[in-house]
Amino acid sequence: MEEFFRKVYFQNTVLDYLTALLIFILCIVGIYVVKSLILHALKKWSGKTGQRVDQLFIKGIQRLVIPFLYLGSFYLAFKSLTLSPKVIKATDTIYAIIITFIIIRVIIAFLNYFLTTYFKRQEHGIEKEKQLKGISTLISILVWGLGVVFLLDNLGFKVSTVITGLGIGGVAVALAAQTILRDLFSYFIIFFDRPFEIGDFITVGDKAGSVEYIGIKTTRLRALGGEQLVFSNADLTDSRIHNFKKMEKRRVVFQIGVVYQTTKQQLKEIPAIIKNIIVDQNDVTFDRSHLSTFGDSSINFENVYYVNSSDYTKYMDIQQAINLKIFEEFEKRGIEFAYPTQTIFVAKDE
Repeated sequence: MEEFFRKVYFQNTVLDYLTALLIFILCIVGIYVVKSLILHALKKWSGKTGQRVDQLFIKGIQRLVIPFLYLGSFYLAFKSLTLSPKVIKATDTIYAIIITFIIIRVIIAFLNYFLTTYFKRQEHGIEKEKQLKGISTLISILVWGLGVVFLLDNLGFKVSTVITGLGIGGVAVALAAQTILRDLFSYFIIFFDRPFEIGDFITVGDKAGSVEYIGIKTTRLRALGGEQLVFSNADLTDSRIHNFKKMEKRRVVFQIGVVYQTTKQQLKEIPAIIKNIIVDQNDVTFDRSHLSTFGDSSINFENVYYVNSSDYTKYMDIQQAINLKIFEEFEKRGIEFAYPTQTIFVAKDE
């Protein structure tokens, strides 16, 4: 039996192979025990929180960390054997590639988990989570690029020469893609500074609509007419944006003109009439009503009030009710609304 264990195959005895196999089995058993305890505790914790990001974190451990431990167990057992330099080099190369791939996946998964968790806890977290797709893509490209450079450096390639070449080429590409890079930086400004978010109603110049999509290069709005408006991100960050979703209340200014034949007593009564009409409305705060100007064909009153809501339809319903009530009250009192007229006086020569 002892002679059997001492037999040599490919520079290793049977005992060496059995020792390597035992190391691998012990590592697998240890991983299984740790996996059972830790993952069971994490799943129990995730079930209590009910958060999707916590469940994604556990899936990331199952898909990335556990395979990494299994691969490490196999590598540890394999390295305990006596191997030829070529086999060692080939094994180290394959192991480095696999490990780099797993580490890159772990880093990307961790960064996505961190960003998702961060924005999930903020107001309108679901809408913000939808915007993470563009940033996740950029993060993946950046991490994969750094990972490949790191791998090539560890495999003995002269990465400095490649990086120098990429640097020169990168300058040329950057000059040729200034507009794209400008939109890209504007995307980060929109994402982190948050002048508007998906679902907000905004106006940009003479265009208005609800924000439907915020991409790396463009942002898309749905106009009131139903058509889609597409803006480059750079245009949006360079423009003055009116965000009506952030408006807590709406200030309303409207004017009324009455004819010059209106009596002095009626003119004094008009501000009080308008005030009473506005105060009677729900969700409205009266500000003022004044005789403001003498026009060409009318005496004008300026009226100001606040609608305690940002809903445009609600504002129009209130304004309509106010207008109808003003018309009714003026009709009762014999107050006439003005319209453009001209009075011509003709002098008769004697």
